[in-house]
Amino acid sequence: MMKTICLYFEIHQNTHLKRYRFFDIGTDHYYYDDYENSRSITETAEKSYIPSLKTLIAMAKSNKGYFKCALSLSGCAIEMLENYAPEVLDLISELLETGCCELLAEPYSHGLSSLANPNSFKHDVHLLCEKVYSVFGVRPKAFRNSCLIYSDDIGKMVSDMGFKVMLTEGAKHILGWKSPHFVYNGATAPKLKLLLRDYRLSEDISLRFNDSSWSEFPLFADKYMNWIEALPEDEQVINLFMELCALGIFQPLSSNILEFFKALPDEAHKRGITFSTPSEICSKTKSAGTLSVPYPISWVDEERDTSPWLGNIMQREAFDKLYSIADRVSICDNKQIKMDWNYLQATNNFRFMNTKPSAEGGYRGIYESPYDAFINYMNILGDFITRVNNLYPDIDNEELSSLLTSIKNQEEELEMKDKEIVRLHAIIDRLTREVAKNKPAKTTKTTTKTAAKKTATKKATAAKPKVEAKAETKTEIKADAKAEANEAAPAEEKAE
Repeated sequence: MMKTICLYFEIHQNTHLKRYRFFDIGTDHYYYDDYENSRSITETAEKSYIPSLKTLIAMAKSNKGYFKCALSLSGCAIEMLENYAPEVLDLISELLETGCCELLAEPYSHGLSSLANPNSFKHDVHLLCEKVYSVFGVRPKAFRNSCLIYSDDIGKMVSDMGFKVMLTEGAKHILGWKSPHFVYNGATAPKLKLLLRDYRLSEDISLRFNDSSWSEFPLFADKYMNWIEALPEDEQVINLFMELCALGIFQPLSSNILEFFKALPDEAHKRGITFSTPSEICSKTKSAGTLSVPYPISWVDEERDTSPWLGNIMQREAFDKLYSIADRVSICDNKQIKMDWNYLQATNNFRFMNTKPSAEGGYRGIYESPYDAFINYMNILGDFITRVNNLYPDIDNEELSSLLTSIKNQEEELEMKDKEIVRLHAIIDRLTREVAKNKPAKTTKTTTKTAAKKTATKKATAAKPKVEAKAETKTEIKADAKAEANEAAPAEEKAE
């Protein structure tokens, strides 16, 4: 197998909360800064998404069948694009039509439900898959978690949902002496294949490309491909994962970042390096072994863990408070509550509360400090929790547990039925193809003398399609047709 590049881009947009004070609790149930949301998504679309997607489409069409990539969108991002920049969704559809792009699944909210509540996580992913299908007409087969968060426990949940492939970070403290340039399988989910991000090669593009103080500046496509070509011969899978807004926002268009990408397929082809989607890689490549990840990892900061969102007492307090009502929200059918739940789960709400030294000078939205972010979020969360509890004022834990059990049983029953329907459709398709391939045996036309004999012949003819549906080979069709004729013969003799 030749070296192959798995190029993946994330599309997610922060949903900005408005300034919400203590005295607004109970009186104002709308939590969002519509002006900032409109401004930020429009600016990102114009500076990054639109020119980047047009470039990827051109690369796919001019290198048809050779250049490939993968995308994922959070449900919140899809909603914002529908409202403020629908042309981005049209471009993604055009990219998918080239057949050179795979869409991945992720949590709808781009939240941390995988670390808190398995049922919420499962629902979050299912909701995204349905949204992707309704917008783009495809069902994702591979999965990436919010911020590439992964652990053995999360891998088990993802595998149980039916996914065969998952993307995560090639963290040094997990890999040790191992390389991220192989396919691995999960420790608790042997059927789940893992693709690990090469963070050095990925960040050479997404973070350092336009850094004039970097020793490799300026970076050109031929030099970059030389690095990949120089990797050990047996290290054949190079996973380059980044946010799409790295193209145009983190690295401005004036840096010629798009020209760099346009040159990659040609430089790769010269060196016998291909491009593949995540599902293609995992269908063709055997696992190099099991990768154990006992504690969650991510693609953020040097530590590559969950500390950017849960590293201090404020973040953990907000996180625990939010997911304390997860079970109640799951039985709620109020659309506004469901929408607010998705937006309040988003990782940026917790990232704004980050007090790590590495967070100094980082983007904080409307907030002056992590403490300001915490106070504003908790005020909103206080109002939201009150609204949820007001929907179920008399429900106790036992009754709630019973309702959740009933819902879970219904979901499992529906899943079983869905799987059975898929299985039956597959059987029908197989039989249809086989019957079409093996033409039915010809019947000899005979002239009958009596009305009774005509009736018997019609019955025999009416039974024939059933024989054809069951038959899988020409021999079986002939045998079944002969049996039908033998059965019809007595009836004809009686009639005579």
